[in-house]
Amino acid sequence: MNHRFASIRYSYIRSQLYGLFLSFIVLLATLLTIYVLLEPTWLTIKGIFLFMFLYFLVALIVSIYAGFKSGGDLKYRFDYLSTQITQFANGNYQSRLHFQEGDEITRVANEMNALGEALQDQVKSLQRMADERADMAKNSYKTAVMEERQRIARDLHDAVSQQLFALAMFSEAAIKQLDEAPELAKKQMMEVAKAALQSQTEMRALLLHLRPVYLSGEPLDKGITKLVNELQQKSHIDFQLSLPDNLNITETIEEHVFRIVQEALANILRHSNASKVVIQISKRSDELLLHISDNGNGFNVDEERKASYGLKTMKERSEELGGTFRIRSSEREGTYVDIRIPC
Repeated sequence: MNHRFASIRYSYIRSQLYGLFLSFIVLLATLLTIYVLLEPTWLTIKGIFLFMFLYFLVALIVSIYAGFKSGGDLKYRFDYLSTQITQFANGNYQSRLHFQEGDEITRVANEMNALGEALQDQVKSLQRMADERADMAKNSYKTAVMEERQRIARDLHDAVSQQLFALAMFSEAAIKQLDEAPELAKKQMMEVAKAALQSQTEMRALLLHLRPVYLSGEPLDKGITKLVNELQQKSHIDFQLSLPDNLNITETIEEHVFRIVQEALANILRHSNASKVVIQISKRSDELLLHISDNGNGFNVDEERKASYGLKTMKERSEELGGTFRIRSSEREGTYVDIRIPC
């Protein structure tokens, strides 16, 4: 009930009644002043109060009607404005208001019509940008697939293909020397075994790149443990893991960290000739700490950083999460990777 009497229509009625009250007081005071000072014969106390009663009764009816009528018209116009706002909130930016009065409400309605046109143009722009982003995403995906295929083809050519060629050459030479120089043939067969082991390592690294890069709903610790167990069965590397169970990090961070570990292990298999690998993940306050180290051959960080696709990928993934990527290595002293990612 209180909310109803607070509406615009009843506000107009109250203003009319307030005006009636003021005019009633002024008129009554004027008549009483004339009666007291001039004492005209045509003006009596009974006549004054009878006149004021009739005046108040008629003015009350007129005030209520005028306030109700004027407030009702204004209320309907505000209802149209409210409906227009609701239409905008529901995404119907084509709705328009048409007032002919030329007052402030009409100006507000025209501004709302202009706002609707601007919102409609913005929606069209957003839809156009979404289409462009979709096309760009498709093109980027195709480009990424082509680049990955080219990289794998280059790795196969540069490493596995050449090692297979060396295997064939050593095997043919060993066969020719088997009867005439058994010791030389044995030495060449040892080279064959070494080349075969290196080719096997290269293929494992390439297959590691080709395995799914997503956790498929598994938590990070289980995904990394599963990955390391598969590698441990196929290599002679001793893996040491330190992975907490409940990291409480986002899915995006989990996917990126898993991909970083996958890339680091592929580099270790391919280049380090390591016998021991340490992977440690911990969380301190609002940071996720990732440490990966090996006791392999090591390398010159400044030279390798410019040429290594794997190191570049790991650094980019760390920076995409707002983290920092640090690598330390020197020849015959292993490699140490430390990554900090804000959570």
